Amino acid sequence: MLQQGLEKDRQSTQKNLHWARWLLTRGVESRGILPVPPEERVDTQFWKIFFVWFSMNVNILSFSAGTLGPVVFGLGLREACLTILFFNLLCCIPPAYFTTWGPKLGMRQMVISRYSFGYYGVILPCILNLIGMTGFSVLNSILGGQALSSVTNGSLSWSVGIVIIVIIALLVSFCGYKVLNWYERIAWMPVVLSFVVALGVGGKHLSNPPAEPATARAVLNFASSLAGFMITYSPLSSDFTTYFHPSVSSWRLFIYSYLGFLSPVVTLQCLGAAVVVAVPSVPHWEAGYAGGNVGGLLEAMLHPVKGFGKFLTVLLSLSVAGNLAATFYSFSLNIQVFVPPLVIVPRYVFSILATAIVIPLAIVGATSFYEALTDFLGVIGYWASIFVAIILVEHLLFRKNNPNNYDVEHWNIPQRLPSGIAAIASAVMSFGLIVVPGMDQVWFVGPLAKTTGDIGFEAAFALSVILYIPFRALEIRLRKTLYQEISNTVTC
Repeated sequence: MLQQGLEKDRQSTQKNLHWARWLLTRGVESRGILPVPPEERVDTQFWKIFFVWFSMNVNILSFSAGTLGPVVFGLGLREACLTILFFNLLCCIPPAYFTTWGPKLGMRQMVISRYSFGYYGVILPCILNLIGMTGFSVLNSILGGQALSSVTNGSLSWSVGIVIIVIIALLVSFCGYKVLNWYERIAWMPVVLSFVVALGVGGKHLSNPPAEPATARAVLNFASSLAGFMITYSPLSSDFTTYFHPSVSSWRLFIYSYLGFLSPVVTLQCLGAAVVVAVPSVPHWEAGYAGGNVGGLLEAMLHPVKGFGKFLTVLLSLSVAGNLAATFYSFSLNIQVFVPPLVIVPRYVFSILATAIVIPLAIVGATSFYEALTDFLGVIGYWASIFVAIILVEHLLFRKNNPNNYDVEHWNIPQRLPSGIAAIASAVMSFGLIVVPGMDQVWFVGPLAKTTGDIGFEAAFALSVILYIPFRALEIRLRKTLYQEISNTVTC
């Protein structure tokens, strides 16, 4: 019996190995968080990163984020567009800058974060990042499902639409780096065409109706949502550039990435704000938008072009697949950082896990999209701001902006990495001392936010910088002393 069991295990292992080898021969990427050595960083098509970020953001979610200004925060079109422009000019900088680290280090973003948060300490931001990616995937899936359902006048349910969208994204993310880059290079084209046609046939209805004067509180609350939309790309920035040749100019890569983020986000968010303020004056738009159905609104805009409009709405529903596919890709990497022993499991397995998580959550949350969007974007920006501050200080101050000061060989050796105490202490204290008092959410308004509006993400960034510098300096000093004591003991 024992011999038969061993034989079955051996046959099963061989079958799995055969399947894995077959996937590799078909171009499926299995590499997870294992650093990419210099000899394998050979990709010189650096412009591809522009299309990764561009396609990820040319979608209905960017459009819907712009509608929050007038709908949720009561801003007029002018104030909403100015807030969108100026805060995105600022918030696109961190994720674009972090993108430049991939070719120099060959490490994924959350692995690089171990050099600040430590081997075990990074699990906390990793969990928060997984929650963030899941949340964005759920929101994108809901929007895609809504749009797909609106084409069939409701005969196709939102739930079925969600499943279709997520499965398409799974197929792309499963294949990995090469297929993902190919898909993102072309995915934006039909989406841009659809938005241009929607603007062409509906542009005559756009106007700038009178609005109540904007308050500082409303502007800051909207800005907090915008920050949550953009800064949260930072924890996955270098995931898509680890195969680039190390010789690439950091400025060149930064500009590609910055424009890839900024151009679609500002354009579509401003378009979303402009369209939603015109909804009350256009009856068929108002009918399509009933219940906050952004997909229905876009279908109503495209209705004048009849069947072609329905075809374009289908393309718009598929626009979220580009974001979902890239997010699932990073999700699969984060799982391995979260549970280090899983590094031996092929990356593509976790894309399936992401799909299994997102589909039921999206179906459940589909009935309360705007509440979910507002609450999620407002909260998710806080932790990302703290994360960015700590990673930047570590890189610029303690590692002198020099990739050589990261010993890549220590990426998975806990004793050779920072303890993470300084980073975790700074993050927790920043959240307790300034985020909680400064947040303005539907379910909680801090004492500072009652007079200033939501200043959580801005203040959290500043306080994290102030706290991390002395904490990290003290950690370095204590660890040097400890190493000297251990060395003297060994010598004796």
